[in-house]
Amino acid sequence: MACNSCATGKDGQPKGCKNNGTCGTDSCNKLTVFDWLANMSLPNGQEPFIGVEVRFKNGRKQYYKNSENLTLSIGDIVATQAKSGHDIGMVTLTGELVRVQMKRKKIDIEDSENVLKIYRKASQKDIDIWSSARDKEEPMKVKARQFAIDLNLKMKISDIEYQGDGSKATFYYTAEERVDFRELIKVFAREFKTRIEMRQVGFRQEAARLGGIGSCGRELCCSTWLTDFRSVSTSAARYQQLSLNPLKLAGQCGKLKCCLNYELDAYLDALKAFPKNDTKLYTEKGTAVCQKTDIFKGLMWYAYEGEWMNWHVITTEQANEIIAKNKKKEKVASLEEYAAEHIQDTKAEFENVVGQDSLTRFDNPKPKKKRNKNRNRNKNRNKNRNQKQNAKKN
Repeated sequence: MACNSCATGKDGQPKGCKNNGTCGTDSCNKLTVFDWLANMSLPNGQEPFIGVEVRFKNGRKQYYKNSENLTLSIGDIVATQAKSGHDIGMVTLTGELVRVQMKRKKIDIEDSENVLKIYRKASQKDIDIWSSARDKEEPMKVKARQFAIDLNLKMKISDIEYQGDGSKATFYYTAEERVDFRELIKVFAREFKTRIEMRQVGFRQEAARLGGIGSCGRELCCSTWLTDFRSVSTSAARYQQLSLNPLKLAGQCGKLKCCLNYELDAYLDALKAFPKNDTKLYTEKGTAVCQKTDIFKGLMWYAYEGEWMNWHVITTEQANEIIAKNKKKEKVASLEEYAAEHIQDTKAEFENVVGQDSLTRFDNPKPKKKRNKNRNRNKNRNKNRNQKQNAKKN
């Protein structure tokens, strides 16, 4: 089942979703689950699990009880219970895998307050009401933002979601601090003639709902597959030796990028072999301080106090060896003994492997052209003629 915004070809087959998979009605939405327990039969005497996972707009999912024992499969449009009226959503998961998901999220199927029930499969009338309500959301969002600006409220209305029966509209907004929107709700109710619910979301959740393209050129992780938003601190960038530039480290939500946490564990494991940067090395030549580390190659650069321009590179094993000797109140002669092994020849060598001209062809002196010699001869001849003419006159 596709919404009105999904493009279809002449043959009636869907070509793509204009809403970038955020309509909540077709199979292109994010977080599509593969039921890997579908082909497994239940033990004798065990009844099928009555829990069902239903997805709504922008990947919002909830769990419901199939108390009417309806025959449901993934992709069915159903009418679900709401606090008032009913909502319309799409079934994304059934069977024993729902039991596993609810247990992981600590949701009890018998909890009547948090787990509501499914009424029926949606009829064509339910779908028509739902589609007409969805078509109102975009023009409503433009007006709602203008009303918030007129009231000088420091908030941003990012999205609007209608309930399936069209009786309630939920306004999602972001704000830096607490906002008094009582007057705004009165304006919304008078203008839109429906029940209003205001729900504040974080900046990461807003980016997940809206979607977009990241600096890597791919769709945002939060809008495609990422479900848990862990906090990201600047220490993650420091451990990975990244420059603390907020323009490069911040995502579209304005917060630090979630991908900073992806390789953090690998860096932390590698840094266990490194001594602390503030640990000094005591030698007979002087005290050395760490200036730079290379996590991938396992190298560290040290400089003597007072000779900050001269750096000496050693490995982490050598640094730990010197630190162990310092703990025994022993000193090594100097860092040069260890650094001599890591001096690299940076001279670049080039070879002509494709039949091209030599790279030094511009260094050779240019041959003198014959045309210049002819010009010089002509000048000399003219000079001699002038001299002879002057001699005759004299």
